[in-house]
Amino acid sequence: MAFQSLYRRYRPRRFGEVRGQDHVVAALRNAVAHGTAAHAYLFSGPRGTGKTSTARILAKALNCEAPVDGEPCCVCASCLAVEAGTSLDVSELDAASNNGVDAMRDLVARVALAGAGRMRLYILDEVHMLSTGAANALLKTLEEPPAHVVFVLATTDPQKVLPTIRSRTQPYEFRLLPADILAEHLRWVVADAGLDVGDVVVDQAVRRGRGSARDALSALDQLVAAGGVSDDDGAVDEMAEALCERDTARALVAVAAACSAGRDPGHLADALLAHLREAFLSLVAPDVVSLPETAQELVADQGRRLGAPATVRALDALGEALIAMREAPDPRVVLEVALVRVTRPEIDTSPAALLERVERLERALRSGGAGPGQLQEAPPAAPAGSARDAARSAVRAVTLAADQRAPAVTSDPSPVRRSAPSPAASRPALGAVLRDQHPVVPAEAPPARLRPSVGPDPDVATAAPPPLPSRDELTLAWADHLLGRLRPVARGRFERGRFVSVDDRGAIFALPTDAMRAMCEARRAEVEAALAGHFGRPVPLRLTVDESAAAQLPDGGAPDASVVEPIDLDDLHDAPPDRRSPLDRLTEAFPGAEVINAPEADERS
Repeated sequence: MAFQSLYRRYRPRRFGEVRGQDHVVAALRNAVAHGTAAHAYLFSGPRGTGKTSTARILAKALNCEAPVDGEPCCVCASCLAVEAGTSLDVSELDAASNNGVDAMRDLVARVALAGAGRMRLYILDEVHMLSTGAANALLKTLEEPPAHVVFVLATTDPQKVLPTIRSRTQPYEFRLLPADILAEHLRWVVADAGLDVGDVVVDQAVRRGRGSARDALSALDQLVAAGGVSDDDGAVDEMAEALCERDTARALVAVAAACSAGRDPGHLADALLAHLREAFLSLVAPDVVSLPETAQELVADQGRRLGAPATVRALDALGEALIAMREAPDPRVVLEVALVRVTRPEIDTSPAALLERVERLERALRSGGAGPGQLQEAPPAAPAGSARDAARSAVRAVTLAADQRAPAVTSDPSPVRRSAPSPAASRPALGAVLRDQHPVVPAEAPPARLRPSVGPDPDVATAAPPPLPSRDELTLAWADHLLGRLRPVARGRFERGRFVSVDDRGAIFALPTDAMRAMCEARRAEVEAALAGHFGRPVPLRLTVDESAAAQLPDGGAPDASVVEPIDLDDLHDAPPDRRSPLDRLTEAFPGAEVINAPEADERS
């Protein structure tokens, strides 16, 4: 006997064998048992959920010679003929390829003919593919067919079925199978067929099936043909772990390995999107996660580590990437860019990325010992079109919560502000020179306010110094507040650097080249003063060189190629007035020239 695939060998033969569709089979079994079967049914639902199989069981039950409580006996001649596909009482038509008016007219002409059994069933698969003319040609017969005719219309897209068709049928919606029911069914198939596979292979088939019994059995067939060895390369799990760890390199390496093994970037992105969807559902609705138990634990752990905001942003980025891949010359590049955006939220200026950074900062504050009530509530919802302002307001709220955790200090932690130059200070002449450069203490830093006391304050004397801000807090404050408020010279020198870590001695700030580090050292005091004013405590700054960043600069980071010294107008002053006469300036410009017919003294003045 020729080989038969598992989903064909184990197609349900009775209503009781249909898995996960109890709401449908119970109604159909009762209708057959009581003789109240309708003249037309509409079966809708995802692929592989049992629509056509249930229609064939209904045909057997209506023509069975000895039905039992609405169930076919599966041993009489009529039942065996339906199972073999040779019954004259069952006509199956693929509406996707027979969607014209002529095909429907031929069907209507054959409806009046009686069959060998009591009832004659017409099964129209993918009925949503019928053209408007074909659907209209079927309407009258579908509404009032002969007494011996039953129509069963099946579709995977019920929204495309004409309302006039739906109104003439009894609709039944088939659902995807839960993971536990699908796994139980596959284990029964493995035991009944004598297959030598373990639970790992069964779980892998359940994951591939995604609720479809036919897809799961097909995947099990493929895994059995491979010797019971799962061919899952782990690329999706590796990318998900990279997203949890915010490890860009690990994500790109996983993509490269999967593409080298022949995986399509589009299918890879779709698989990762489905995986992250299950991770998000594990956070908000664990009961609807359609995965085996071991896989549920994995995605739940990844969902907790990634966080709800980051998961939603990843789903959004991958969804946009899948759309962009359709017209991209290299879909792999689109996928890699999306992964970089998700793993590096600091380079993404979208409101979703800002909200994710806020959520990470809140989690850091909670893990750092912030008690209940110390975190400020989120600001009220902003009007439409101001999502970025809402995100920045949330950053300020979290920063305020961090300030409330720190002990009180005597200096004023108000934001740094610069006063605009007065009109009287405008320069009447061109030709300015630079002042002597020296470490500058910003004038906007307010003087310390001292409170009189008659003795040492025991609370202040015993209070521990406030903790240093974390790297994430420094990075957020640097990008959103501090860098833009520095004087132009300091901003031009420090804008190429970044905070890399924080230890007990202070914050470590990395610059691309040693020349930049030396130039920034002269302005370090100004940056430390700005940090102290923002965080309400001294933040020592240590400058270091990041050689990996230097390689990205022109000419490998040569000073003349990457270091451009900005000019601060506040560092300029007016040149002294020039009291020379025009004649004196002219003779100095042309050395050795002889003055002939010098003008009078009054003209020279």
